[in-house]
Amino acid sequence: MSSQCEKFLRVADQYKLGSLDTEKPHPLTANLSVEAKENLPAAIATLKKVDTCALEKLGDYLPQVHRLSLAIHDTLKSKRKIYLCGCGATGRLSIAIEVFIRQGFIEEKYRDCFVGFMAGGDVALIKSIENFEDRPDYGARQLAELGFSEGDLLLGITEGGETPFVIGATEAALSISTREPWFLYCNPEKQLMDLVSRSKRILEHPRIQSISLAVGPMSLSGSTRMQASTILMAAIGWSIESGGNLETLQVLHRTFQETWKHLRLEGLEKIISAEADVYEHGCGTIYETREFGVSVLTDTTERSPTFSLPPFENEQDNSPTPGWCYLSVPDSLTSMEAWRSILGRTPRCLDWNDISAKTNTEYLYGFFIDGSCLKKRKARFPDKDQYRFKIMKSSLGFSLHFRDQEWSFESKHLSILDENLFLKLILNIHSTLVMGRLGRFESNFMTYVRASNLKLIDRTIRYVQLLSKQMYSELPGYEETAKVLFSLAPDLPVEEPAVLKILDELRAQR
Repeated sequence: MSSQCEKFLRVADQYKLGSLDTEKPHPLTANLSVEAKENLPAAIATLKKVDTCALEKLGDYLPQVHRLSLAIHDTLKSKRKIYLCGCGATGRLSIAIEVFIRQGFIEEKYRDCFVGFMAGGDVALIKSIENFEDRPDYGARQLAELGFSEGDLLLGITEGGETPFVIGATEAALSISTREPWFLYCNPEKQLMDLVSRSKRILEHPRIQSISLAVGPMSLSGSTRMQASTILMAAIGWSIESGGNLETLQVLHRTFQETWKHLRLEGLEKIISAEADVYEHGCGTIYETREFGVSVLTDTTERSPTFSLPPFENEQDNSPTPGWCYLSVPDSLTSMEAWRSILGRTPRCLDWNDISAKTNTEYLYGFFIDGSCLKKRKARFPDKDQYRFKIMKSSLGFSLHFRDQEWSFESKHLSILDENLFLKLILNIHSTLVMGRLGRFESNFMTYVRASNLKLIDRTIRYVQLLSKQMYSELPGYEETAKVLFSLAPDLPVEEPAVLKILDELRAQR
């Protein structure tokens, strides 16, 4: 047994999260991988139904969300700031909410009162930096460096309710401000209390306000970029927008829910097929957008850790492996200008000398997301054709254009938040089914999951066990599976389905 495996097994009980709702497979999507390949309209309908059910469930939590709204607006009236903290998908939604506010989501006088941040800083918006997730001290450190002070309010946002980084920031807020922090998550409280000691510590603390927004399993098992982050973004966004008024909050929820429920998604399957075809032929896609930069960036970035795709290439890396897709803000002349366009502010990076992760400003500007993107990708990879995927805003709403296909949505009556929420839902469905057509998941399990932190190591082991039981009626032991994972990990390329490779090796050893 390797030393890394022994080290993990010593703490594994703290990360065995399979009994949490957000980690379980969803019963409606057990056949999703087959539908994605053989019946796209059915696959779209399945994913839409899961989102519809999650939005309906959110209605049960509006009284608790109303309490959060009151706390937010009391903070604003006191002329103090509100910090939103997350990791991975919740980190991106934290920054996205700040961006929407800067774009005019609420009154201009409050636009500098919100600070969204995530584990790893703004670089993590475009490249997953998952080793930060396991470090509560990093959460506390980032919070302090951003200037959190007396009277400020922290919203700690974690899909599962157990992320050490967010927990660290939440506990640090207690020692800095007398205003009680809030802790938002998407699992039943009892599950967390019974399973995770660090979560129990937070949930039992008398000075921490918490809200469980449990909406059941994700449409793709463990992929909290889906329903969990959607529900959290909606709840927080509407708590800001409603101004502390419960009736307004209820109207916002009901209107969005009904619009989504009756939205027709016909034609989306043609765009899904077209993008999947591009990747099957070894080519690339460049997503071009002006107004929806943070939402498009979120979806395209999250494809990498979810489906083990190569990340966006950076000019400082000289990587020989191109990302499957990229982002371009076509009117921007430089990367710096593009980032300011997306964020509505100067990027906030971590120029820490004591870490090996690339989180600094210089590295962020190495991502060529400006108008030079197409030219630079062609120069780097001359044998790979690049296709533009345009997401455009019009006087009526927004539209998706790819090759000879188009899909439009009338959203002129919607707020900035709601318009981006609808785009998020659509892109989640789109990118998930593109990956499904390419075999990047089996049933509703992420077989290409990358075991890059403690939580994802446990998830990989569980998926091997679950698929083994499902496919071969055999349940390998947890420690046995962990040993194989760590023995294969050093030589396992990013492009390989780790779960299936581990399963094959386990069977070969028997």
